[in-house]
Amino acid sequence: KNYCLRKFLVFVSISYLGIVSSQFCTLGNMDNARRVHPDCINASNPYHECVEYCFKKIAEVKARLEKQNAELAEAVGVGAKVHEQARDSLDDKRIEEDSSEEEEEEEDNQEPEVDVTQLTGRKKKLFELRLKMNEARKSNQTDVGSEKKKMEAPKELKGISKQKWLEGRKKKIGKILDANGLDMTKAYMLDTQEAAESKYKKWEKEPTPAGWDVFNQKTLYNAYKKRTKNIQVDLEEYNRMRAADPEFYREASSLQYGKAPKTSQDKIDKMAKELFDREQKRQEFSRRRKFREEKDIDSINDRNEHFNKKIERAFGKYTLEIKNNLERGTALPD
Repeated sequence: KNYCLRKFLVFVSISYLGIVSSQFCTLGNMDNARRVHPDCINASNPYHECVEYCFKKIAEVKARLEKQNAELAEAVGVGAKVHEQARDSLDDKRIEEDSSEEEEEEEDNQEPEVDVTQLTGRKKKLFELRLKMNEARKSNQTDVGSEKKKMEAPKELKGISKQKWLEGRKKKIGKILDANGLDMTKAYMLDTQEAAESKYKKWEKEPTPAGWDVFNQKTLYNAYKKRTKNIQVDLEEYNRMRAADPEFYREASSLQYGKAPKTSQDKIDKMAKELFDREQKRQEFSRRRKFREEKDIDSINDRNEHFNKKIERAFGKYTLEIKNNLERGTALPD
């Protein structure tokens, strides 16, 4: 019995698996073969196939959506125009209110035409207090304006451009050359002897080294030659010292290598004087900096001014409010 029962169960299971697999195959073939539009309302149905009616409905829905979008865009544009017009009207109204307020303030600030000689007692005292209040208000307004200018970056004054200056100069020289019967190639004939010599000196002068060229070997050698120009060499004493010492030009293998001959005191003094003059020249050198008269003076000398600038760069934005309070007197205790 058990053997027959096991045989029956195996047969049933095999037949069931065959039916299920055949159904899956048919479904897969249906999915591959059927025609379904992705925008169709029945696209999720595995047994549905789109026909002409489905395509007609999809086209109607798309046309309806496009129409709604166009109406919405038009409504948004009209709303933006209305909002812009309302904003412009509000701005005009605000400007009119501000101008009316300014006129009222000016009228209030204007002193009433009162004959001071006829006032007595409290009226005269009240009139004097009112004058002081108006004067204090005006001084506060001027101080606020000056403080605002200090906080803002200074505007650089733009002069005439180099191109315009050259064009104007060329026109002037052209008129003088035409009056003398010359052309532009003969413009050098208008120069005087002093002007020509200054031009030649400028052309012969080498440009000042800048950037990394300050430290290269050629620049250092030129600086050395410039320093040695002012040193007077006694050739007779040099030849005498060279003749007295057979190892005047010593090599590394010489037993006297590292020994120096005795130097006279006057030569040591000359060397010290040259070093002192060089140090003085270095201290006197200074790059020209722009001077602004409107800037506050908060230093006692140039060195202190340079130090204050460094402090301002590091901590100026953090201490600006404290500095303004101290200058106005609002930071002091009551």
